[in-house]
Amino acid sequence: MNCMYCGEYVGARNICPRCGGDLSVQRKADQLSKMCYNEGLDKAQIRDLSGAIDMLERSLKYDKRNIDARNLLGLVYFEVGETVSALSEWIISKNLKPEDNIASEFIEKVQARPEQLNDVQRSIRKYNDALEACRNGNEDIAEIILKKVLGANPNLVKAYHLLALLYMKKGEYEKARRVLKEVSPIDRTNSTTLRFLQEIEEQTGTPTDTDGRRFRLPLFRIKKPAAPGRRFRLRKAGKKGISGTAAANQVIDEFDADTISDDPVIQPAAFRETTFFSTILNILIGLVVGVLVVSFLVIPALKQDIARKANEQVAKYTVTMASQNALIQSLEEEIRNSNQSTIDANEQVSESNRRSEAYEKVFQAYNAYTDGDYDTALALASEVDVSLLNVDARLVYDNIISITNDSVFEDLSARGITAFENGKYDDAIKLLVQARALNPGDYNTLSYLAHSYRMNNQINEAVEVFEDIIERFPDTTRATTAQDYINMLTH
Repeated sequence: MNCMYCGEYVGARNICPRCGGDLSVQRKADQLSKMCYNEGLDKAQIRDLSGAIDMLERSLKYDKRNIDARNLLGLVYFEVGETVSALSEWIISKNLKPEDNIASEFIEKVQARPEQLNDVQRSIRKYNDALEACRNGNEDIAEIILKKVLGANPNLVKAYHLLALLYMKKGEYEKARRVLKEVSPIDRTNSTTLRFLQEIEEQTGTPTDTDGRRFRLPLFRIKKPAAPGRRFRLRKAGKKGISGTAAANQVIDEFDADTISDDPVIQPAAFRETTFFSTILNILIGLVVGVLVVSFLVIPALKQDIARKANEQVAKYTVTMASQNALIQSLEEEIRNSNQSTIDANEQVSESNRRSEAYEKVFQAYNAYTDGDYDTALALASEVDVSLLNVDARLVYDNIISITNDSVFEDLSARGITAFENGKYDDAIKLLVQARALNPGDYNTLSYLAHSYRMNNQINEAVEVFEDIIERFPDTTRATTAQDYINMLTH
């Protein structure tokens, strides 16, 4: 671990030997980050992707430089179909650790297959078309579109949910159950999936069996450290521990085989309904009803009892129909909300792309700055939209702007003064105007610029600069001298 104050490597010590800083809080945060990462990895291995995302985001809150947590978060995002979020995490990881970082391999794998990204974009557009069809009442068309979407993008969870909603609205609960059982292995704890399954069970009276299915092996797992501060070791699931290049290659192979292949990510088993026990139960009920009908056919009281039960059943069906109408209204509202969610998602995708471009320009500017090319660094930094940067990137940006501004200003000012002294007043004016834009309050720059205008017979411009000197340095000899020149030029 490195000291957060001076960057010195401190090992297992709680006091920095270089600056003397107390690192107990930093070490506690580092331990919490690793603990959340371990829990997120456990959840990812059992396909609890929602829980894994939550724990990995917590891990990064404690330690933004936890490369393992950031790379795994990108993998989980990619698994649930959020490709843009995955690329954002890997780009940040690559810039935090440029060397020996598996995120570079992930980015190359994705960028090497642009047709996969195009398929994802086309599936999202088709999903939007399905939403629009639902809103216009063309539910059959929406159903056809959603089936095509799932054929092209089998991990799009929202498409599964919308298709299940359409089936539920039409009363085809078994079809809806089948769709939800297909999406369940992607994220086993998705609250929307579980809520829809619960509604189907209440309407049909039949529980849903989502166990017993074969799920894909997890991407990878780690051997948890016996003590805080020890390095993690990546291991392939079910094999002995490996490390270094071999571990990275095996993880890349797993990523390439499972997440970028042309085959569907999840291949659920064929759906079957077990009807043996229900058949036996129906036979027994039929026998009992037959015996009762034969035994009490001549008893008038039986007719009254039957009538009473019929009335109760009618009342029950009336309540059920009211519940169905309420459910339909709820589903329609869900469709409208889903449409808005899709619009928000598209906006997030666009913002993520802009943020990635901003990060790239910041790092390009930083590289130019480290190479000593201050003009290029300043030009690149001026193109960055700072509102898209996080705290760390904004700090790098501010440092580049501050240092390059000072260096460029000093260069422009010195060259302008030299040009003035050599009698090249046009060149001096051009250079000093640029220097003034970078540091409007520098007296030498203002003074030489005013005299360059004066010697070049640009009286109005010279008077404007002398007046700026008086405003910036009131009640000083500088202001008095500037006023004398103004009086001389205007009379």
